[in-house]
Amino acid sequence: MKTCTICEEPIKPDEPHKRHTHDRCRQRPTTVPFIAAWSAENTLAAPTLVSRLTGGIGYVGEVPDDRDRGVLWQRSIDLRGRGRPVYGDVHPGRQRLAMRHELCQVCGEPADKDDRGVLWLLEDRRKDYRGWPNDLMTTHPPTCRACAVIARAQCPHLWAGTVAVRVGRSEVCGVVGRQYAVGPFGPRHVRDDTVLFEEPAIGWTIASQLVRALYDCRFVSLAELAAARP
Repeated sequence: MKTCTICEEPIKPDEPHKRHTHDRCRQRPTTVPFIAAWSAENTLAAPTLVSRLTGGIGYVGEVPDDRDRGVLWQRSIDLRGRGRPVYGDVHPGRQRLAMRHELCQVCGEPADKDDRGVLWLLEDRRKDYRGWPNDLMTTHPPTCRACAVIARAQCPHLWAGTVAVRVGRSEVCGVVGRQYAVGPFGPRHVRDDTVLFEEPAIGWTIASQLVRALYDCRFVSLAELAAARP
């Protein structure tokens, strides 16, 4: 018998359900995640990209805010709450803020932390490799307890299976972004990929999301998180 990935109760043959969840457990989104983009934020024109004499790429008219730790970032404006939410898009600035300071990706407040570590809610990928999610590199910021419960019920990406993890240690290690190379008419886009800070390709990358590596991970009960919800 299948088990609902939201309530963790069995799905009986006569109960309305879709794949991994009861129909009654899935909720329409009522909360727009802190890191989600809004339609009014998609009006910023892309700056002109050039090769730098010192190597790598830069913007014409580049300003200090275009870089973080020397890495060139996708320009963005912060108009959170303006227009309509674009759930499939991540706002580069707010994602970077949440990952840098371990803020909840849903509400933007500090993520939950206890003596076991910071709370992360992850798609269940335990079959990927032995010891998962230790050494996992992720672009998903952590969560607080209340938002973990909300996200589990409202986020379709999590309905296939979700795990809650306490991360004892993590570190910002790189970015996800667009990589470029020298071209005949200026920089040419070659791929979108994860790039570590120590890799030479970092100078040829426009970052859109910050990456953290997770260590000293231990699974925790989602049911306990829901019961302990403030």
